[in-house]
Amino acid sequence: MAILLALVSAVAYGLSDFVGGLVSRRASAWAVAVVGQLSSTICTAAIALMVVGSPEPRHFVWSVVAGVGSGVGTGFLYRGFASGRMSVVAPVSAVGAAVVPMAVGTWGGERPSALVWLGILAALPGIWLVASVAEDDLARTDPASARGGDSTAGGLVDGILAGLGFGVLFAALGQVPASAGLWPLTLAQAVSVPAVIVLAVVLRAPWVPRGRPVRWAALAGPLGATATGAFLLATQQGYLTVAGVLVSLYPATTVLLAASVLHERIHRAQGVGLGLCAAAVALVAAG
Repeated sequence: MAILLALVSAVAYGLSDFVGGLVSRRASAWAVAVVGQLSSTICTAAIALMVVGSPEPRHFVWSVVAGVGSGVGTGFLYRGFASGRMSVVAPVSAVGAAVVPMAVGTWGGERPSALVWLGILAALPGIWLVASVAEDDLARTDPASARGGDSTAGGLVDGILAGLGFGVLFAALGQVPASAGLWPLTLAQAVSVPAVIVLAVVLRAPWVPRGRPVRWAALAGPLGATATGAFLLATQQGYLTVAGVLVSLYPATTVLLAASVLHERIHRAQGVGLGLCAAAVALVAAG
């Protein structure tokens, strides 16, 4: 069940990123992040009202850490997408999001089987390849972003920061037990909103939602709530090490959606990556 929940989380995150990425092309990335995270908070709070739990103060401390990580990850991911640096941001952020909880879980004493470790080793390059964008495709869709230099460096920074943010989110949520209910998750979602705003203010970027396009970011809210909720349940029923890697397969959903909805081409490297991701899921499930 933990594996299934982690995969549900990956699909929901991929859908959320697809929506957020599209809207970020037409509105401020930080405003999109604010609306999306606020919508997620409302959705999570509505569900938390119906779930019985007994959270302790330390669980809320982890929630605050998770919320800051979520805000940092979402803000820099959308900024990278909006600036046309997806070819760098997506793979770096996805691998970073997998490595942090994997390291924390291992340090905490988790010891998956050899077959599961083999699946994890297959997943990391698979994530990178799936999230990559062919240079010729990038040049056609956004010639300015295909020119290396400052764009590549900026994309690398956005990707590293987004990956660390999501990695912290996953690792912190992994410390919240099932007995705590969903209010710690609600707090994490709520904290992510001011975290995004503070970052936007520091970077002098517009964050106040304006115009019709940004309203569509609210659709990412239920998807984000589903993703974080499913991930939390996955860590409560299985290894954080495994859940962190499986949820980081979310770029596969985004790529497949882009191919089916936007008719974008899946290049050879992405096809190999999708195959590795499928093999990783099979190995983890078998282990």
